[in-house]
Amino acid sequence: MTEGLRERKKRQTRQRISEVAIGLFVARGFDHVTVADVAAAAEVSVNTVYNYFPVKEDLVLPPDQASPRRLADIVRERPPGTGAAGAILGRLRQEVRDRDRKLGLTGGFGRVFEMMRAAPTLTARLEDLGRRMTDELAATLAEETGAAPGDPLPRVVAWQLGSFHAMVFAEIGRRTAGGEGPDAIAGAVLELLDAIEAVLGERVLGYAVRKD
Repeated sequence: MTEGLRERKKRQTRQRISEVAIGLFVARGFDHVTVADVAAAAEVSVNTVYNYFPVKEDLVLPPDQASPRRLADIVRERPPGTGAAGAILGRLRQEVRDRDRKLGLTGGFGRVFEMMRAAPTLTARLEDLGRRMTDELAATLAEETGAAPGDPLPRVVAWQLGSFHAMVFAEIGRRTAGGEGPDAIAGAVLELLDAIEAVLGERVLGYAVRKD
């Protein structure tokens, strides 16, 4: 579907606000910049900022990009013959190869990462996001496998896959903080994903394989 003029203007406004906000946060620190500061720098009203980003943290971690349904959606979209673990590992590998922005594999992310790490509300939000992501995945696995109520296996598998997903982001953050560039980090993360797959047992790799 072709994007209309109104939709394009809204997208451009949202992107401009986000970019201005990130620049201010990196320069001054997340806690030292107000929404009013962002609005003034982006030349929009405070209400406009809140229309696009209901809370300040959304300017750094927008819900459409940092979604608690990320892992569950990856599993729901997997093709026939693919298990939950294979779908998640495969998506991560593709995102690494594409240098996807959501992984932080872009030039200049180091300063953004340091800003996020220094802001307690952002680190707390990331921790909560990880928990919710795992809970959503567990519910999806239980539904798709027809697990009986109280069966712990969907949650066990979800927490294992969620932990590995978090490990990938932690590895990217650690290497970014150490000054490594996107290409070097991508190579290391692909090796990490190979190691993760190698240690997963058949019970996990063969879990929730889509039949059709």
